[in-house]
Amino acid sequence: MYTVPQAPLILITGGSRGVGAATARLAAAQGYDVAISFVSDESAALAVVADVEAAGRRALAVRADSANPEQVVQLFAAIDRAFGRIDVLVNNAGINALQSRVEDLAFERMQRIFAVNAIGPMLCAQQAVKRMSFRHQGRGGSVINISSASARLGSPNEYVDYAASKGALETFTIGFAKEVAREGIRVNCIRPGHIYTDIHASGGEPGRVDRVKDSIPMGRGGQPEEVARAILWLAGAEASFITGTFLDVTGGK
Repeated sequence: MYTVPQAPLILITGGSRGVGAATARLAAAQGYDVAISFVSDESAALAVVADVEAAGRRALAVRADSANPEQVVQLFAAIDRAFGRIDVLVNNAGINALQSRVEDLAFERMQRIFAVNAIGPMLCAQQAVKRMSFRHQGRGGSVINISSASARLGSPNEYVDYAASKGALETFTIGFAKEVAREGIRVNCIRPGHIYTDIHASGGEPGRVDRVKDSIPMGRGGQPEEVARAILWLAGAEASFITGTFLDVTGGK
């Protein structure tokens, strides 16, 4: 009796908007079943689910704060129940806050930014490795961490705390990649540059990309779909000998 092979499952944290939503839609078009996590905007998350299902793939949206260990455990348990597998983890969830100089940063802000942007991906990676690793009878997998060009540039006068949290994520990428390289798991990192997403509004300047685009060698901001294509290339078989690597999607900046 012939059985239809099960589709690979991709989990995208922060998948209800921006780069995460674009990645979910493109992943569905490439044959993945898709799980996304979201924190607040359920209607946006359900819209992504509808688009994935319209592409003929299975979809799941789970409300989960990736900086909360219990909610991360519940997120992966929901995926176990719905799909029984995970093949790709995209640590995309991230936050910033209003543009500020370092001396004006509140402690609570710094804590929250590091919790979501640096610790959250580590919590998700812990759960993923227990399911993917050959050591745990897994079939292997791929982890893509979403950093930022700010990790290289520092974001002075704007988001030094955000940039520092992404720097921590990059160091985690290097160590984790080496740790699981012989266990069937590849770990890579994307550095988006100035991309047209809602995160700039969170920083108090919705038009930031247009303000800085002349400083970008290509003379324009990027689209979320351009980042999504890079994520899914690194996630897939075409990048089978690539791990511990950083791919800048920045228009040359």
